[in-house]
Amino acid sequence: MTIAREGLREISISTLVCLGPAVASAWAAPVYYPLLWAPAIVLFSVWVFSIAFFRDPHRVVPSDANVMVSPADGKVTEVTTIEDCDLVGGPAFRVSIFLSVFDVHINRSPCSGRVVSCEHKPGVFLDARHPECGVRNEANTIVIEPTGKIGGPVIVRQIAGLIARRIICRVGPGDMLECGQRVGLIKFGSRTELIVPKASGFNPTVKVGDSVRGGATVLMRCVPETVSGPRVGSGRRREEPTIA
Repeated sequence: MTIAREGLREISISTLVCLGPAVASAWAAPVYYPLLWAPAIVLFSVWVFSIAFFRDPHRVVPSDANVMVSPADGKVTEVTTIEDCDLVGGPAFRVSIFLSVFDVHINRSPCSGRVVSCEHKPGVFLDARHPECGVRNEANTIVIEPTGKIGGPVIVRQIAGLIARRIICRVGPGDMLECGQRVGLIKFGSRTELIVPKASGFNPTVKVGDSVRGGATVLMRCVPETVSGPRVGSGRRREEPTIA
């Protein structure tokens, strides 16, 4: 199992604080005091959880250019239309995903493209299921200009939750992304949003309550005739970048 490098510090601390005492308690229990099995089991479980939280599984990414994949693992908590979204300059679809502490917390790019900007916004730490968390909580907004003839921009928002207190972004302006590529993670419970312009022709394929997997589950789909239409934005045609 692959582990996200950003979790090595927490895993090391957990190994010292939990695994060592767990082994000592398990060794002493049969000899001195059987009740020591209880703390041994609890401490060992915490150590295993610290490793499992930062797991980074391989995902098979759909090859269809007419889809947007989920940027995160978790449960869909919102599928809505924003009538006037400042981030895309018009109407947009927003799909929100809640990540519990048991979900994989790696965030992935929903499409291939170039990172236009990454903006971190400080804020509070409401529960990631709170209706106002998308506005008030600490967040990081990644703006992606898709490759090909897909209309953009495409927005991925990493939002900290009640327990999550650290957002990690691995990419920066100018970086080229492949669909399903890892772009960061949020430590300990969070919310991730995908925002796509309605004019792009993409429509949500999930509903509230659906479980999704980052980089693998199709979140939005566009018919080929719509994809071949004009790009959303300034109207000036850009040279399409090559993804390394």
